[in-house]
Amino acid sequence: MSDEQRSTSDSSAPDGSGADASDERETPDRRAFLRYSAAAGVATILGVKTGCGSEAAADSEPPQQSDGEPQGEVVRLYDENGRLVEVREDDICHLGEAPTDSDEARKGVEGMSFVMVMDLSRCRNARRCVEECQAAHGLRPDQEYLRVAKMGDTDDPTSHNYWMPQLCNHCDNPPCTKVCPVDATYKRGDGIVSIDNEKCIGCRFCMVACPYNSRVFNWNQPKELEDPPEYSPEGSLPKRTGTVDKCDFCAYMVRAGELPHCVPACPNNAIYFGDRNQDVVTNGDRTVRLSELLQENGGYRYLEELGTEPRVYYLPARNKQFPFERGLENYDDAIEEMKNHELKMKPENPSPSTEGDQ
Repeated sequence: MSDEQRSTSDSSAPDGSGADASDERETPDRRAFLRYSAAAGVATILGVKTGCGSEAAADSEPPQQSDGEPQGEVVRLYDENGRLVEVREDDICHLGEAPTDSDEARKGVEGMSFVMVMDLSRCRNARRCVEECQAAHGLRPDQEYLRVAKMGDTDDPTSHNYWMPQLCNHCDNPPCTKVCPVDATYKRGDGIVSIDNEKCIGCRFCMVACPYNSRVFNWNQPKELEDPPEYSPEGSLPKRTGTVDKCDFCAYMVRAGELPHCVPACPNNAIYFGDRNQDVVTNGDRTVRLSELLQENGGYRYLEELGTEPRVYYLPARNKQFPFERGLENYDDAIEEMKNHELKMKPENPSPSTEGDQ
């Protein structure tokens, strides 16, 4: 693959319609690239390393069999320098299991800076993301780490209606961590904001401080698990009555090189996840540059004017009529003036035109 081809492949972005652009042909080579970048490329994005048994050379050709075919499964992924390279799948290893030690969990995944992108033009409220999240975290039906809100005026067919997934924004300047009196909620080195339920005293100060209303409280006895895991701040399990919970970006999964549950669960590929340091995100189907995805699609962050510096980005729902928020101070007067002008130019009962009028 030439440098030009690599640049073209890894810079492609979704068209926002819920499917790939119709004028973009899915050749076998392109399908293979997307599949491999979404499988092994995801692994590098989420913190796994290459070269478990031997050092993988980024610029070297993958080993070949006698018939010229690559030896073993060869995958394409981004290295730590942002280059698209080919390595054997056997040379990919994970960083390890979720630590049960609180101090170790607070460090996060070294060198990573996790972010999420929600493509509002693709979200159709299928709620598969919510269902997978609740099942994975042992949540009751009344508890949702991830909510899908209906935006717009449902009674007005011309209103700009769309669905907006909302969750913890894992802010770089989180107000929740500043108000916790026992340091139970904290920000990790990789950007994830977590809660240590062994320290949480249930004061709910963090719930009040969060401008995104993204936290839930464990009022009732938690659901019984058939095989409860050993407690880890990265897994949010087992639950503890009288403590606060929220989205944890599935930290125990990303440490193992897997995507959060909500990402592959979405049938419309509306959720991207990845590493801001490498400038790469994936929705499980496509792997793209974070900066290009945001710039080319008008990405923004919810309530970023509050100074919380959220790590969840949104791509606006397009091809719809957006409501105006400003500039309507003289709207009523302008409409009235247009009506008056129209009546003067076009009477209600105009006389039939004649040839002399033409």
